[in-house]
Amino acid sequence: MEQANIELIPSNHEVRIIDRREIHLTGVKKITSFDHEEFLLETTMGVLLLKGSNLEILKLDTHDGNVRIKGKINSYQYLENGKTKSKDESFIAKLFK
Repeated sequence: MEQANIELIPSNHEVRIIDRREIHLTGVKKITSFDHEEFLLETTMGVLLLKGSNLEILKLDTHDGNVRIKGKINSYQYLENGKTKSKDESFIAKLFK
């Protein structure tokens, strides 16, 4: 995965997916890393992991924090503290609280 660290000016956060082939994002603060299968973005609402295939940036507006990405969108997930949690970890963590 390519390291990007592209700093953007944040705004309100919105995610709009069109037919799983294009995603429009607002409120993006930084694109941390990206490649053709995965984008890691810091948004005003947390770290967002976008997965798919043949992903590429169509539009990058650094002034408003808007990003448009095309390709096949498979999933997107907000990460806690920048990393994923498995269901087992969450379940075990709940047991010992």
